[in-house]
Amino acid sequence: MSKIHTLEQNMSHFEEQYEQVVPDSQKISRLLGAFMNENDTSTSLLNQSFEQIIFNPYFLELQTNHKTVIVPLPTDGMEYDSLPKGIQIGDQLVIDGIFMDEDDTIMQPITIQKNQTELTMGLARVQGKIIDLMVPEHRSYNPLYQDTLIDEALQEWMPKLELEHYQSVLQDGLPVKLEWVDNWSGVPFAIVIQPLATDEPTARYLFVMTSLQPVGEAVDILKKYFVYFAPMILVLVTILSMIFSRIVSRPLVTLNHAAARMANLDFTGGPGLNTKDEFGELSRNLDVMSKNLDTTLQELTDTNDKLQAEMEEKQRSEQLRKELIANISHELKTPLGIVRGFAEGLQDGVARDKKERYLDHIVNETDRMNALIMDMLELSKFEAKAIQLTCSHFSMTRLVQDLADSFSQQMGNRSIQYKLNHQQEHYVKADSRRIEQVILNLMSNAIRHAVENSVITITIDRDSSGKILTVIENMGMPIAENDLSRVWDQFYRIERSRDRKSGGTGLGLSIVKHILELHHSEFGVMNTNNGVAFSFTLYESRGELHE
Repeated sequence: MSKIHTLEQNMSHFEEQYEQVVPDSQKISRLLGAFMNENDTSTSLLNQSFEQIIFNPYFLELQTNHKTVIVPLPTDGMEYDSLPKGIQIGDQLVIDGIFMDEDDTIMQPITIQKNQTELTMGLARVQGKIIDLMVPEHRSYNPLYQDTLIDEALQEWMPKLELEHYQSVLQDGLPVKLEWVDNWSGVPFAIVIQPLATDEPTARYLFVMTSLQPVGEAVDILKKYFVYFAPMILVLVTILSMIFSRIVSRPLVTLNHAAARMANLDFTGGPGLNTKDEFGELSRNLDVMSKNLDTTLQELTDTNDKLQAEMEEKQRSEQLRKELIANISHELKTPLGIVRGFAEGLQDGVARDKKERYLDHIVNETDRMNALIMDMLELSKFEAKAIQLTCSHFSMTRLVQDLADSFSQQMGNRSIQYKLNHQQEHYVKADSRRIEQVILNLMSNAIRHAVENSVITITIDRDSSGKILTVIENMGMPIAENDLSRVWDQFYRIERSRDRKSGGTGLGLSIVKHILELHHSEFGVMNTNNGVAFSFTLYESRGELHE
């Protein structure tokens, strides 16, 4: 309880400092990082809907020969061990990653090291001196992992925070104290949510989560009570030694049973003798050997499992590499052959009256290759985890209708219409530009595979979990059951003949998959009575609308 009380006092001090730095996001990030280091907590700012406001409290700032580069340290997807130990201002670092801006001044790190190694293909490298930094210090083991637990804790407590009791406490400016247990590790955490009194237009809350079982505190408690328990343990061991020293047969039987278990590779129980004679020494040696053998076998088992997983992953990666090369070669070979043929025809002066048509074909094939290359670059960014969402609140209904109207000419050429079903206007919180890309790809896919004189049905509604569900269904041939799970793969097409007239680069649905995974969306594809339906969910917006 004293720890929670101290934490509440420090949170009040944080509130005073927060009022002085708002709205400077970089100063807020530094303030959060300092608070987390000083209190050994996982900390975040919440908006009025109890959703995290994204900040990177930990960062590195490097001075190169030509410019200053800021390297935010993401909590998701980065391990604490990947950060060199003991780095400080003035140290030289080599960072490989991906630049996130046009001026190459903000880098998403992939590897951070003190010495130069071989640069991985596709990554950029920055080498320079640290001029400013905020890194995890005085934190528990693997602080970056603990910081990612905030989302899990919020998801579990979000419905309860909306109850009238908690709302009343927060409106009075008082902190809410909760408890949460990490299902993976079983470690209990204390959560304190403090409203921040600021001049901002919407409510802000300070979310702090700290472990109730830190190793350091347990060691301190043991040290305090060791003085009292040590004499008692010493007396008890002396009495037991005197008793067991007079009984010779019992330790022999015990040792025999222990040796039999070890012969059967059962190391769960030691010999269990605490005497000071030869039997006790033999017992202790057997116990040490049993533990060492058990540890070694467990390490061998774990290593074997890791090797097996690495072999499978390597084989999978090699297979994907071969398929990617084959698909790229196939996709580029045909348009290059067409361009070469028409170019040679123009060069030889064949069919001069068809020059304009030849040039149109060359431009069309060039556009096709350019679309393929742009999709491949977009997909590589997703696979390198270099895409960050910029979420806002917008009307999903209006976005879908505007994008569907943009396909009017394509649908008119094939006598296809669309029907939008919705009971009311629905708002979502997402990256509008990325969701627009999802809808464009799904609509294009639906039109491409719909039969002529048919209707594409778009349904937007709230599902049972409270999320906004969007379903795009076209009338046409169903997808084979074996192909349903593979439609999201790169270059995978249902048409075995790869008909070029059907259009598409074969990468659209793979890009859709990556975008929806970043939104934590539940998405899928299924056959219906009339054709095929693609669906996905987004979190409903409860904040202000930004368009």
